[in-house]
Amino acid sequence: MNERRALGFGIAAVLLWSTVATAFKITLEFFTPTQMLTIASAVSILALVAVAAYQKTLSKLVDTFVANPLYYILLGAINPLAYYLVLFKSYDLLPASQAQPLNYSWAITLTLMAAVFLGQKIRKQDWIACVLGYLGVIVIATKGNVLALEFDSPLGVGLALFSTLLWAGYWILNTKNKADPILGLLLGFLVALPVAIGLSFYEGAPWAHIPMSGWLAVSYVGLFEMGITFVLWLSALRLTQNTARISNLIFASPFISLLLLANIIGEEIHPSTLIGLIMIVCGLLIQQFYGKKKEQAEIAKS
Repeated sequence: MNERRALGFGIAAVLLWSTVATAFKITLEFFTPTQMLTIASAVSILALVAVAAYQKTLSKLVDTFVANPLYYILLGAINPLAYYLVLFKSYDLLPASQAQPLNYSWAITLTLMAAVFLGQKIRKQDWIACVLGYLGVIVIATKGNVLALEFDSPLGVGLALFSTLLWAGYWILNTKNKADPILGLLLGFLVALPVAIGLSFYEGAPWAHIPMSGWLAVSYVGLFEMGITFVLWLSALRLTQNTARISNLIFASPFISLLLLANIIGEEIHPSTLIGLIMIVCGLLIQQFYGKKKEQAEIAKS
């Protein structure tokens, strides 16, 4: 029963994450990236407070923050504040079909940063993944014109790649976090929200005359990119005894996302985007499966 529930939670999380690139582009028609961050963060806080209350951990929130305030301020400054501002701006400058696969390369960035900051060894399969992944990034960013190295929006590409550094850095910092992950995520949003509110008013973007469809879209982002979906994914990983099977579901997400972008908002999917995405995913699969087979062989020998 637990395995069925884990699979259900995992599939639900992947399907919801697959919709967010489309939701980002729809939302950006009505809001600036800063406004989008502000409202989505507020919605995420409400959702995570409800989850923590249901799990009866909400009473530990203040104690968790007081135990290590600078740590949670730093986490909140990275995610959601800096990460989502950078990510939303990259989606504002690029077609979502480019921004989403570029951001998807964060797992490869994490490998390199873990070697630098955590002292982890980079294995042969990690280097293969890096080469394939970043060649895929170049193919997507240049629309297949690799030798010319010409980008439609160099700033957009740069921001999409910078978002991978922020997201990987956030997870490296999270390796030090021994507290409840839901409370840790909630504290990050609580730290970021006042700053996001200040920035949104400082930029002076209008708030009036935004249609209900805009408010619904940004609320969807807050719930299903920045809030509830994270809880579903954690629940799946906690319930399963086969983490690899659940983790592998995530490889379907970018391909489903491209289908949704093409069919819901009519975005043209350039052939080079699909080729580059396949290269990135192949690199990640080599990194994951080759590493596991080698570990199993070493265990069998011992």
